[in-house]
Amino acid sequence: MYSQIVAAIEEYKQRLEERERRVAHFEAIHTRIGGARLALALTAAGLAWESFARHALSAWWIVLPFILFVFLLSYHSRILRARDLAQRAACFYKTGISRIEDHWAGTGATGERFNDPHHEYAGDLDLFGRGGLFELLSTARTRMGEETLAAWLLAPYTVAEIGERHVAIGELRDQLNLREDLAVLGEDASVGVYPDALFSWAEAPNRMNPRWLQWVAPFLAAAAAAAAVVWWRLGIATPFLLIVLLEGLIAYRLNKGLEEFLFGSEKAFRDLGLLSAILERLENHNFRTPRLQSLQRELSSAKLPGFRAIERLRKIVELIDARENVIVRLLNVPLLYSVQVAFAAERWRRDHGQAVRLWSKAIGEIETLLCLSTYSYEHPDDPFPEFMEGGTSFEGTGLGHPLIPAGRCVRNNLSLSAERSVFLVSGSNMSGKSTLLRTVGINLVLAMAGGPVRAQRLRLAPLHVGASIRVNDSLQEGSSRFYAEITRLRKIVDLAAGEPPVLFLLDEVLQGTNSHDRRIGAEGLVRGLLDRGAIGLVSTHDLALAEIGNALNGHLCNVHFQEDFKDGKMHFDYKLQEGMVTKSNGLALMRSIGLEV
Repeated sequence: MYSQIVAAIEEYKQRLEERERRVAHFEAIHTRIGGARLALALTAAGLAWESFARHALSAWWIVLPFILFVFLLSYHSRILRARDLAQRAACFYKTGISRIEDHWAGTGATGERFNDPHHEYAGDLDLFGRGGLFELLSTARTRMGEETLAAWLLAPYTVAEIGERHVAIGELRDQLNLREDLAVLGEDASVGVYPDALFSWAEAPNRMNPRWLQWVAPFLAAAAAAAAVVWWRLGIATPFLLIVLLEGLIAYRLNKGLEEFLFGSEKAFRDLGLLSAILERLENHNFRTPRLQSLQRELSSAKLPGFRAIERLRKIVELIDARENVIVRLLNVPLLYSVQVAFAAERWRRDHGQAVRLWSKAIGEIETLLCLSTYSYEHPDDPFPEFMEGGTSFEGTGLGHPLIPAGRCVRNNLSLSAERSVFLVSGSNMSGKSTLLRTVGINLVLAMAGGPVRAQRLRLAPLHVGASIRVNDSLQEGSSRFYAEITRLRKIVDLAAGEPPVLFLLDEVLQGTNSHDRRIGAEGLVRGLLDRGAIGLVSTHDLALAEIGNALNGHLCNVHFQEDFKDGKMHFDYKLQEGMVTKSNGLALMRSIGLEV
């Protein structure tokens, strides 16, 4: 697989160099056009001098440089657009190389808005935030894509759904042109489209009543125009004034609803250009797998491709924005301009409003599949997990943490089943206990979302993660750390009563109470989880907790991490070993930093 990683980097670098050559090419043209525009301006000034000051030339000679200047403006705009697209494409491949080389933290979207401190594993497994799993995975261009990716990471899915995703990701893995095209679309490179605002506008009930006005308004506008001609040619103003008075009464009656309808949805109309471009690119792509073809079919409405429907909406929005024009303001009442535009928007909602949610859902899912396919392409060593029918199990070979750079990532084997349901992980401070729990958890999240996993091989039954690793007190909620922890544990126990079975991850369980209560509480908690069919890991540096294995009928297996303390420095190998840890490093660490103990 190493050769595949090298091939991915080389492909990215080759494309990066080609895009950078494009940038340089268009930059050179941009510079030449700037010089040409200056030369035309000077030529026009010279011709104007010869024409008006010296009367040596006809004034018509000035027209030629003017026409050339207008042509250059249009051409220059296209060159600048091409340069910007090439720059975005270059940035796309630079970011991809950074991900492969593990320099990606802080370069992408963190997904902080999806972080829920009360979720059963999101905060514990670093799904969101700087350097989190979301940042590693997300290449989405729309908020729908980000929301779908977050949803897939925050809940497990069925094996059938996961299987469909594996097939789709397999098709998309090598589709670099598609991913690049989507990355460079839009007016800028930021994530856009606000689906909730667009849904709210598109699915709102009809506000333009009575409906017959949509037919009367064009007639009155035409009548006003004809009456204006009569006034101009014959000097008879009465017909025009009567028609405008009637139109004014209609506009006054509808004014409040018009303002809310036309200007109350500014956020909904953002990034329509990006949405249209994404729809067009996806609709024109040749997908082969059934799931992707099904999603592509959802990108149409009333036998009209979605991108054409959005283009129509964009034109309507341009007409809405034109109301700010001084001339349009003067003609607004005689032409019933606002009324006619509002009815045009209402007709669009009637024809396509219910399709917007389907488009957004399909775009979000395709973008999420592209995110996972990008990860798969950039990490070819990471395979898809294998799901087993029946039983409760998690068998990982060469498990590693995807957020730890490959050069520092130590891999371990781990096998949980109905017979070996619990691993009690002991070890000293900083030995790797919490990282092991997070490694198991984040790979399970990837597996149940439909993505590849950081392992040589992972075989498992469908599972739901329940974690208590990073639980803290809250001043705002008035809860101590211990109360926050037992609240989370209650949630995990309740989760274990449902489907699929739970894989629990308990780090330093019940450390907020005394040793006696901690041992009894931990034993009762683990037994209750096992009775509900759960499996999992419990970490501790409290050797007294090893006793709980005696009451669990052989379902608990002791494993540990070991370290060496040499020349005043602690050395860890982060390799999981059988049995209970036999030494601790707390006192040695305290002495190493100068504390007398």
